Amino acid sequence: MNNTTKYGLIFLGGLVVGALGATAISRGNLRVKPLLSDVLAGGMELKDKVMAGVEGIREDMADVVAEAQVKSEQRKTAIEQQQAEQTAA
Repeated sequence: MNNTTKYGLIFLGGLVVGALGATAISRGNLRVKPLLSDVLAGGMELKDKVMAGVEGIREDMADVVAEAQVKSEQRKTAIEQQQAEQTAA
């Protein structure tokens, strides 16, 4: 059996298991809806915390980039002034 067939069968198996699970939950035969909603709520809270951390990191990186741009411009200006002084002398 080649890899394409093997991975295709694994994918189809996952689809079947997912469909069966969705059907069982929607019919209410399993009492997992409250548990599932708690798990999803926890996942959403975790996502919000992670995104807040990522946003803080983005802001810090934007500050670092802005400072680097200012320093780069200062260095360029200093080099241009030195070159102007050398040509004037």
